[in-house]
Amino acid sequence: MKSIDFECSIRVKPGKENVIEVIDQRFLPFRTGLFEIRNEEDAAFAIREMVVRGAPLIGVTAAFGMYLAVRNCGKESYMEALDRAETLLNSTRPTAINLFYATRRMKAAVEPGLEGDKVSGILFREAAALMEEEIEACRKIGVHGLVLIKEVFRKNGGKTVQVLTHCNAGWLACVKWGTATAPIYMAHQQGIPLHVWVDETRPRNQGARLTAYELGMAGIPHTVIPDNAGGHLMQHGLVDLVITGSDRTTANGDVANKIGTYLKALAAYDNRIPFYVALPVSSIDRELEEGVQNIPVEERSSDEVHFTEGWTGSEIGRVRVTPFEIRAANYGFDVTPARLVTRLITERGICPATREGISSLFTPEGA
Repeated sequence: MKSIDFECSIRVKPGKENVIEVIDQRFLPFRTGLFEIRNEEDAAFAIREMVVRGAPLIGVTAAFGMYLAVRNCGKESYMEALDRAETLLNSTRPTAINLFYATRRMKAAVEPGLEGDKVSGILFREAAALMEEEIEACRKIGVHGLVLIKEVFRKNGGKTVQVLTHCNAGWLACVKWGTATAPIYMAHQQGIPLHVWVDETRPRNQGARLTAYELGMAGIPHTVIPDNAGGHLMQHGLVDLVITGSDRTTANGDVANKIGTYLKALAAYDNRIPFYVALPVSSIDRELEEGVQNIPVEERSSDEVHFTEGWTGSEIGRVRVTPFEIRAANYGFDVTPARLVTRLITERGICPATREGISSLFTPEGA
C-alpha cells in the first residue's frame, strides 16, 4: 500500500512482539490505516467486525490472539488462558474453517506443565509459522493456477484472458498473494494480457472496495460490475474462466464462499465456462462429508443490507437504501455443490472437487 510500508496484511509491530498490526480493511479504499491487536479481545473484535477478512487471514489473526492471551495471562494459568481465548475467538465467525484450525493448532502446540515464558515463546513461533505457511501456500496456488491461465491464453490465440472473480480472495484476505488472485498476479508478472471482471459483492462490497483496490495497485486491468451482471457477460463470451476463493470446502468438494458464489457457478456451468476454486488445504474440512446441509452459514446484521457505505466527498458515510420498518436477511455465505466446480486449485496441486480428488491431496505424494 502506498501510504503504509506493508508487504503483508498482518505483521508483528517492529520492535514489539506484544503488538500485532493488521491493515484495517473497514476503511479501504478511502483511507489506509493500521489496527493494533494487543490481546485476544482485540483479535476477536478484528475478526468479528471485519477489520480483517478472508479465511487464511482470520486464522492467522486468531493464532496471534491465542499467543497474546498467554503472554498477558498474569496469574491465570496458560491453559486457562488458552481455553478462554479459544472459546472467545471461535465464537466470532462460524463459517471459515481456518479459524478453528488455527485455535486448535495453537492449543496442540503446548503441553501441560511447561513454564509460562516457554509457552509464550512456543506460541509466538507457532503463529509465525502458520503465517509463513499461508504465504507459501498462496504462492504455490499461484504457480498451479498460472498453468490454467496460460492454457486459456494459448487456446485464445494470444487474446486477453477474461477472468471473473467474486468477493476478495487477494493478499488483503490471505496475508500475501491471495488465493484466487495469486494466479492472476503471476500471469500479469509474466506479461499475459488480462482483464478481471470484479463483482461488487454486496452487501459489504468487498469486490468493489478491496479486490478492485488491489488490482488497481498492481496495474491489472479490471472492471467492477454489479453482482448480477456475470451471467450476461458469460452469455456473450466475455468471460473465459471464473476463479473464486473458499472459506470452507467439505470432504466431497462442496464449497462455501461469499454469498452469490453459487449463482456464478450456475451461470458458468450453463455457459460451459470453467469454474475454479482456489484454496489452501487448511480451508478443507475433511470432517464434513457434505456442505449444503452441514456448513454453518453466518447470518450477519441486517444493517449491512439496510445501509450502504461509501465516500461522501469528505468522509466515509452511510445511507439507508431500504424502506423503514421492514425486515432484511443477511446471509454471509452460500454453498456451491461440488458438481458445479471444475477443479480445486491448492498448494498441493489441482484436483477434481470430489472425495477422491481431495483425498489425493493428503496422500504422501499429495502432501
